[in-house]
Amino acid sequence: MVPYTKDKKDDTTDTKNDTISKDTTKKEDSPQVFVMPMSGGDAKKVTNAPNGVEQFAWRPKGKDIAYVTSDDPPNQKEIEKHNDSFEVGDNDYLATVAPTSSHIWLVSAEGGNAKRLTSGSWSLPKSAPPSSPASPISWTSDGKSLTFTRQEHPHFGDADLTTLQILNVETGEIRKLTTHEKLESFGLFSPDGSHLAYWYPRDGDPNNVNEIFVTSVAGGGEGVDLTREIDRNLQRAIWMPDGQTLLVGGHDSTQVSLWLQPLRGKASKLTLGDVNPTWLFWIDAAVGPKGEIAFTGSTSSRPSELYYMPSPTEAPKRLTNFNQQIAALQLGKVERFEWQGPGGFREDGILVDPPDFSKDKKYPLVLLVHGGPTSASTTGFGGLAHLMAARDYVVFEPNYRGSDNLGNTYQRAIYNDAGDGPGRDVMAGVEAIKKLGFVDESKIAVTGWSYGGYMTSWLIGHYHIWKTAVTGASVTDLNEEYNLSDGNVSGRYSFKGSPWIGNNMKDYLAQSPIASAAQIKTPTLILSDTADARVPITQSYQLYHALKDNGVTVKFVAYPVPGHFPGDPVRSRDVNGRWLGWLDQYLK
Repeated sequence: MVPYTKDKKDDTTDTKNDTISKDTTKKEDSPQVFVMPMSGGDAKKVTNAPNGVEQFAWRPKGKDIAYVTSDDPPNQKEIEKHNDSFEVGDNDYLATVAPTSSHIWLVSAEGGNAKRLTSGSWSLPKSAPPSSPASPISWTSDGKSLTFTRQEHPHFGDADLTTLQILNVETGEIRKLTTHEKLESFGLFSPDGSHLAYWYPRDGDPNNVNEIFVTSVAGGGEGVDLTREIDRNLQRAIWMPDGQTLLVGGHDSTQVSLWLQPLRGKASKLTLGDVNPTWLFWIDAAVGPKGEIAFTGSTSSRPSELYYMPSPTEAPKRLTNFNQQIAALQLGKVERFEWQGPGGFREDGILVDPPDFSKDKKYPLVLLVHGGPTSASTTGFGGLAHLMAARDYVVFEPNYRGSDNLGNTYQRAIYNDAGDGPGRDVMAGVEAIKKLGFVDESKIAVTGWSYGGYMTSWLIGHYHIWKTAVTGASVTDLNEEYNLSDGNVSGRYSFKGSPWIGNNMKDYLAQSPIASAAQIKTPTLILSDTADARVPITQSYQLYHALKDNGVTVKFVAYPVPGHFPGDPVRSRDVNGRWLGWLDQYLK
């Protein structure tokens, strides 16, 4: 990710590089901020936060750095005496301590004693991967004020309770910017400090697309919704140097697009050719002092590289060549596929062909269903899809309702309809592909991870065309997801409320794949991490026993690591190997 730094006008700030690194001199190995001259030399550690640095931002003129770190537990002394009980809130079931608040500190860029700027039982948001970085702090150009997002409680389940605040660094005064009571985030001062851009869901409903608002710092209320006409779930906003335009980006059909959105008038889409800016729950990009744009991005045949645009009107130029060996391989064709879905939706997805594809030959069809569900499959590089295609499978990556690439109506159509509507979308896509004539209809497989795993588990319980299935980190029980995951009670937004209120439980149960597990006949590989807070492994255990007890061929493989996917190279390779090996066993 691009570090949270602003354009710097003072010469001293242009000669130094900054980063967060682990301090290997301490047993805690906690991340700290280091500063190193751009001309070379040793890095100097400038923070000494016992609990590590979560994010930071250079103060304009480069003399100081603001950073965020978490507080010690209020019962630290009791914990040291082995009295480590804690009060449970809206946290995941793997928590072993109560979450502590994160606050802002200020330290000289030369190091030394840090000054606390904020305190209280509230917190700045924390990042729980996989998700976008924590809502960043942002300085005004004069270095007198900071904006930050205040979360009323540090629990991940309460991540909706966020509002934008402005801190006067000299006086310590904090003021709330708008009248919104929740769901504000990612505030960013304009170059002259007079306006603030921020993220907010359309009409204050998190089922809707994320939009970019701009308001006056002097007191413009909620401000203006700039991006409604773009009608996409925007996951980045960066001010252009003129202060009159924002660079915004998000999924757009089967691409990742960037737009220039002026404060007045319509947005214009940048011409990126076949390059898709990297989308990892936000767009990885930066804007230079003259309006230059840099971003990491990929094409259908080349993994991520660094791209540069001298101006928004010029084509992206690739600056790096880290993935030349992969780009030199003979890979299958990647193209957008469109079909008419149920409910009047015109839907799309991705087809990846084997490298030597012939329309006169019959191929196994493998569905690779994306997670999210607020995400999308695009023509950017997909390593697992190419590995599947190289085994002579046609790969179908459908963008079902709930995907964030076709506008607000399509994205929110998944509300209180987690499985049935998306399932019908996927099946309509499969039927459309069958009509192309190259599918071996006796060899169709469905696979996916996270919400893709949910969709896999749903589809094998409701449709019986599958030769085999692979379901990873799969949500199978939505009630359990509500109670035990890190998202926790925020799951109520996808339904009519808490499962424990009124008759809501029936919706959670009806939309849980485990409710139809007795109908599954498909040989299934289940994959999960033992310490996955996003989708607790307990749900995979449910599916495993349901299939095993009903005599269905099933294998359950677990990785003894935290996180939503085993991200280290050895385990990642093992995931891919088992995934592909299971498909080969049934499709070859």
